[in-house]
Amino acid sequence: MIRISELRLPLETTPDELAEHPDQGIRPPYLVAIVCKALAIRDIDIDHWRVFKRSFDARKSQIFVVYILDVALKDIHLEREIVERFSQPEVKKLNNPLRIQTTPDMSWHPPLPIDERLRSNPDGLRSSLSSPHSVSNQSNSSRTKTSTEHRPVVVGFGPCGIFAALALAQMGLKPIVLERGKKVRERTQDTWGLWRKSNLNVDSNVQFGEGGAGTFSDGKLYSQIKDPRFLGRKVIEEFVKAGAPEDILYAAHPHIGTFKLVKVVENLRAQIEALGGEVLFQQHVSDLIVEEQQAKSISTKSVKGLVVRDLRTGITRELLSSQIVMALGHSARDTFVMLYNQGVAMQSKPFSIGFRIEHPQGLIDRARWGRHAGNPLLGAADYRLVHHASNGRAVYSFCMCPGGTVVAATSEAGRVVTNGMSQYSRNERNANAAIVVGIEPSDYPTDPAQFEKALGTNYKTTKRPGDTHPLAGIVLQRELESSAYVLGGSDYRAPAQRLDDFLHARASKALGSVVPSYQPGVMLTDLGSLLPEYATHALREALPAFADQVKGFDLPDAVLTGIESRTSSPLRIDRDESFQNTTIRGLYPGGEGAGYAGGILSAGVDGLKVAEAVAKRYLAL
Repeated sequence: MIRISELRLPLETTPDELAEHPDQGIRPPYLVAIVCKALAIRDIDIDHWRVFKRSFDARKSQIFVVYILDVALKDIHLEREIVERFSQPEVKKLNNPLRIQTTPDMSWHPPLPIDERLRSNPDGLRSSLSSPHSVSNQSNSSRTKTSTEHRPVVVGFGPCGIFAALALAQMGLKPIVLERGKKVRERTQDTWGLWRKSNLNVDSNVQFGEGGAGTFSDGKLYSQIKDPRFLGRKVIEEFVKAGAPEDILYAAHPHIGTFKLVKVVENLRAQIEALGGEVLFQQHVSDLIVEEQQAKSISTKSVKGLVVRDLRTGITRELLSSQIVMALGHSARDTFVMLYNQGVAMQSKPFSIGFRIEHPQGLIDRARWGRHAGNPLLGAADYRLVHHASNGRAVYSFCMCPGGTVVAATSEAGRVVTNGMSQYSRNERNANAAIVVGIEPSDYPTDPAQFEKALGTNYKTTKRPGDTHPLAGIVLQRELESSAYVLGGSDYRAPAQRLDDFLHARASKALGSVVPSYQPGVMLTDLGSLLPEYATHALREALPAFADQVKGFDLPDAVLTGIESRTSSPLRIDRDESFQNTTIRGLYPGGEGAGYAGGILSAGVDGLKVAEAVAKRYLAL
């Protein structure tokens, strides 16, 4: 196939049928003519095509639809001639905006043909992938030992865990997944319990449960990661196979939306189970089983299993496995403490803190699309903003949710956390986004009293001299979230403030034209005291400046709701080129909680990479 990039068409000339069904073989005559002219071919030379990507260029008053097309010709030799012709230096000098190249191979190539090994050695590998329910009789412990030593275990069933488990299952390795939360539909009911009745289930909520935190979000499926192997394409294709809308295959900023994600996640689980994997819910990993080995005065540690507590029965058991993927979310704080106490190498890392801001979606549409606002092809407008404040802090928009709502996202009692969510339709009245300030480990607490208050006494204080404690970011998050809980009335309402009042450092007494969407409700107050002074200063400088990029962004009645504190993991669990932890072998940290992803797509891609690393180690065993 031939890939044609930078095919730009005025918005007014783009027919609705192409926008709605670009991958269904529809070939509008005007677009066929453009392709034929660009490639110097005839209509009859074209066998089929697909739209690989569609985006919009709204930098000027005239909006353009920008396509990347993959075109297959009936004559493969003609394809090669065209690509070779456009690669000639004299052609490149013609300033032709179109770029012509051979369509790259975007298929997934797993690192090993596990099925071939099963056929050649069925009694070996297949017996090692035996049922997880065989119980060892050699245990001297009061806990049951479940013998699964030769099956990989995945801890966490968010995007990273889902795609790690799916890839492992597709390669024949029959993974066992442990998820502390509930199945997605039960989890949805628990989440509504917080939103509607202020009842928090600390093990089943926006953060914990099937699908991970991304299930209750906009379902964004785009990322800025480098992806030379097109692993992101596999993630998106698997979503479509599981029932996601087909437009995510070509939209520049694809999203699924919460309600559609529920069914998609269930279908992905069903595929893992059909391939021999198991997904076990309400299973809380409370400890690692680690074996230390000594060889030639060199001591090494390897993971041998997990201590798992069934949250439904309270029964604790030992699950034996030498290959464990830790696909944790960034809110698995008790697990981070456990891993740190076990000597798992980790370090603190930067993250960001701030508030959610809400504007009328129509205001954002008009600012971004101008006279084209309301065009059904464009849909609800989004934005991406950044400002470098005079105090050296970067302020930027994060997780922008067009036509969405601000949601309660805490996973811990006595704390308030906000997040953003949109449905696939994006038709709610408000646009919302996190406006956050970047912070560094040097900003994190160091006082032992703060650590004890936030973490209790169940953590080790040892660290390398001069380093920030790996858990210090968690200490700061918990302090901020506890303050937000108190400021909001200590009943899971969130503290909120009109933008104009925040800029003038006065408490809000009444709302204006923008009605906040956060449930179970807001408490009007002064948010200025909630964040560190440097963050408040940077936000007060940045928010009016953003109006230069999005007209009307400084709307006085825009509403700020706090606190946005879980933008990313506050720590990174170390791993080497084999994707194993540097201190405990057989332990594979991955995804957002481990510090290697930031969103659904990048977490899914990291899950695929980790699964490949696990499969390669099986080959080496």
